[in-house]
Amino acid sequence: MAQQILQRTAVETPRVAAPALAPMTEPAPELSVILPAFNERANIPMMVERLSRALDGIDWEVIVVDDNSPDGTSALTRDIGSRDRRVRCIRRVGRRGLAGACIEGMLASSAPYVAVMDADGQHDETLLAAMVAKLRQCETDLVVASRYIDGVTDSGFSASRAKASQWSTVLARKLLKVELTDPMSGFFMLRREVIDELAPKLSTQGFKILLDIAATGRDTLRVAELPFVFGARLHGESKLDARVALDFGQLLLAKLSNDAISYRFVLFCLVGATGVGVHMAALYMVHALGVESFGVQQTIATIVAIAWNYVFNNAYTYRDQRLAGWAFVRGLLVFELVCSVGAISNVGVASLIYAGGPSWWIAGLGGAVMGAVWNYAVSAAVVWKTP
Repeated sequence: MAQQILQRTAVETPRVAAPALAPMTEPAPELSVILPAFNERANIPMMVERLSRALDGIDWEVIVVDDNSPDGTSALTRDIGSRDRRVRCIRRVGRRGLAGACIEGMLASSAPYVAVMDADGQHDETLLAAMVAKLRQCETDLVVASRYIDGVTDSGFSASRAKASQWSTVLARKLLKVELTDPMSGFFMLRREVIDELAPKLSTQGFKILLDIAATGRDTLRVAELPFVFGARLHGESKLDARVALDFGQLLLAKLSNDAISYRFVLFCLVGATGVGVHMAALYMVHALGVESFGVQQTIATIVAIAWNYVFNNAYTYRDQRLAGWAFVRGLLVFELVCSVGAISNVGVASLIYAGGPSWWIAGLGGAVMGAVWNYAVSAAVVWKTP
């Protein structure tokens, strides 16, 4: 009986199916093309189409890194990506800047090669295949599309912008010892592992990411250059303006000082220096209007000068975190309070130093430095919320 039960149990017990093997997954593409974008909705579909034609025979993807464009660039890119798996989108909220967008896009790639180019059609996408071929030869780490070799010209540049580009190129090559004919180019391709190594040393601010990469890795990078003609923008307006000079200066200072000098602090102090002139002008005007009390005159002039400093710091020193609307008003009030405390600390520190015996100018300088450091550090943390 027991034997029959065992036999029946063995017959009735269902077999457990072997676990199914994991389905084969697609490997990463060979090339990721990074398109930093802001208000480029009209250009994205055309760029995807142009890349598809130019990269026929190459396994590729495009990563659009959008700085929260109000024109719906991210939504359109995601819509295209829902029908074409080669199209991806990174939407950055609360972060701005071309360099940061490029770095974030490259780090999001799993491809062995990553390229950076403009999303406006000014870079010649047909050059990408030749750049891939260069990297495949395993003798190059970075391939740069240069506007200044083999008689190539900037057909898409205005005369003033071309001149500014040439001068900045000369400065970059002289000061940073970057041996590229076009270190200001925004069109390049490199091996993915290179960006992993260099990314912690790169600045996320500014426009000249290639110059930063070349200067940071100049002793180790194997570089090749290919000629190309800078074309005309497809749609929209250029994002470059006079503030690009500030970004360029920031990068030069950071690399020359090995990041020991804060460009923001230097710019903050320069703005403060202009505030001294504004303070004196306001003091003169209030006095001319007949206000008798010097204390009242000085108070009004101080408030005006602090407001001046706030407006210009918001526009330039912290242009990537610029406050607007009610945030601008709140920031002004907090900045006035912070700098008022800074003025008090200025006087207090100067008095302590002077009481210790040094000359008046040493005491005054010490107080001024203390006030400037206080104003910079505290306003960065509580007004613009910069780490």
